Amino acid sequence: MIYFDNAATTRPSEHAISAMLSVLRDDYGNPSSQHSAGQSAAGLLFAARRKVASILGAAANEIFFTSGGCEGNTMALISAAEYGGSQGKRHIISQQTEHHSVLECLKSLERRGFEVTLLPVDSEGRVSVGDVSAAIRSDTALVSIMTANNEIGTIQPVSAIGQLCREKGVLFHTDAVQAAGVLPLDVKKLCRDMLTLSAHKFHGPKGAGALYVRTGVPVTQLIFGTQERGRRGGTENLPAIMGMSASLADAVSIMPIATERTAALRDALIEGIAALPDTYLNGPRYDRLCGNVSFCFGNITGERLVYELSRRDICASSGSACSSGMSEPSRVMLAIGRSTELAKGALRLSLSALSTADEVEAVLSAIRDIIYSL
Repeated sequence: MIYFDNAATTRPSEHAISAMLSVLRDDYGNPSSQHSAGQSAAGLLFAARRKVASILGAAANEIFFTSGGCEGNTMALISAAEYGGSQGKRHIISQQTEHHSVLECLKSLERRGFEVTLLPVDSEGRVSVGDVSAAIRSDTALVSIMTANNEIGTIQPVSAIGQLCREKGVLFHTDAVQAAGVLPLDVKKLCRDMLTLSAHKFHGPKGAGALYVRTGVPVTQLIFGTQERGRRGGTENLPAIMGMSASLADAVSIMPIATERTAALRDALIEGIAALPDTYLNGPRYDRLCGNVSFCFGNITGERLVYELSRRDICASSGSACSSGMSEPSRVMLAIGRSTELAKGALRLSLSALSTADEVEAVLSAIRDIIYSL
């Protein structure tokens, strides 16, 4: 099997699996318990929190463990909205190509009386810093812009946006789920107030994530309980948290070499597909995630391509895993100017550090066969 759907989820690393198994076998105590088994688990929990914080350039008490990206994004937006609302600020800025968890949460906030501005993106999926600046008002509570797009791999100018928000006194949140492990994420240098991670995007387990919240920014409790310093109830999933901290450390340790190698494979895949007739690259040619390849194909649907590739034991996707099975064309494709018909022909191939040149050649050969046969 060739697995080119790493934007949906990744294969857990051996280090992550080992860390999880160790906790499941030997440190199964509840971190909130006062006995020795519980305190041993609590020590591991703190060590994982400190490791994630160190990688992000944060303090340990600024890290809250969650179930993943959707919960982290919701927690960030609700927290910022309620904090802003208490100060008479009920305006939120985001963009049209955000993840579903952000857009659906914003719709919920609109029903609660908040005003939302969704900024457009250019033909490569990039939001303008100038547009963000122009949209900020005296009653703006939050700007939320993802670090990199999950469908077309576009890297957003979040450093400049973070600096702008800091100068204007507006909270800034970024969904860094797709960027973690492949792009440097220093929250202090990049002026971010809140940042979301999800372990299964960087070879960790599903069901574990983290939300960075800068000291001084109030956190709204969505799940009631005493855990996570009273901000996120529920016994911490210690095995998954340990797997997440191990996989994140692994990804960061090999980042320079892995991203260069993966980008070379990405470029070879892009060049090979671009040589085929009636194909259209989505997103920028180079300033994109190192493992992301997204094309629209004329006269064939993305779902048919995914099906035909799957018959050849190749795993790919037609877009975001969160919207798979939906009959409507991708909102990301429409936002960058694709027609409704062309948007239905979207195919996403997402590589990882485990991908190989032989796999790229095999996938290119399969796509050529499918295109010419259909």
